[in-house]
Amino acid sequence: MAERVARALTIAGSDSGGGAGIQADLKTFSALGVFGTSAVTAITAQNTVAVTAVLALDPELVRAQIDAVLDDIGTDAVKTGMLANSGLVEVVVEQARRGRLPNLVVDPVMVAKSGDRLLADEALQAVRERLVPQALVVTPNHPEAEVLVGAPIDGDTAVRAAATRIVEMGARWVVMKGGHRPGREVIDLLHDGREFWEFRSPRIDTTSTHGTGCTLASAIAARLALGDSVPEAVAAAKAYLHEAILRASPIGRGHGPVHHFHRWY
Repeated sequence: MAERVARALTIAGSDSGGGAGIQADLKTFSALGVFGTSAVTAITAQNTVAVTAVLALDPELVRAQIDAVLDDIGTDAVKTGMLANSGLVEVVVEQARRGRLPNLVVDPVMVAKSGDRLLADEALQAVRERLVPQALVVTPNHPEAEVLVGAPIDGDTAVRAAATRIVEMGARWVVMKGGHRPGREVIDLLHDGREFWEFRSPRIDTTSTHGTGCTLASAIAARLALGDSVPEAVAAAKAYLHEAILRASPIGRGHGPVHHFHRWY
């Protein structure tokens, strides 16, 4: 009898440029040996330079997608990305409270690499007060972490204090991504309210950074689906993303995508 395949569900927006969002998530799941399913929350017209149009889908349609996947295929882990508005946030919160979203990794997507806003102002409170407490892992970059805690984060001490604050909001673990912070190394900080883990990698001089946040969160979810602990999942995801950035070829005129399938070609 064939071994059961690990499954992961992404609830996120579509990126027509193929580098971030649903497209990056499904590529990451596949690259890490996990069967990926999806619930599309929004359609974006974007490339490596800009987001030119956004259409958020009806929350009931998103709910129907999630139900269709979970009622038949099921899932071992879930990653959320662009949720666009409070109605979409509430759909995820309701499903999580029903116990239907195991190993929930929340990537609190707020702004695209191009600088375009992807989260309505009215949805921020719902993310902070209702979605974050449902998460096993939250993966904010530096600007997103500042928005979540409502204050500037300057220096290592402030990063650790912000991590503690996000855990106090209800998340069981937080990964404070270090890509936006200065330094010759990228230092991602993992915290569970008691201990800190640092994951370091050399900073790569490249423009191929579109979708890095989506890819890291999806890789964490994939590794959780395969049975890793949270620290193991973060370490494996960090290593995978570093190679994906290192091996990427320039695509487009702006911030190009990482190479999700670098292990094969």
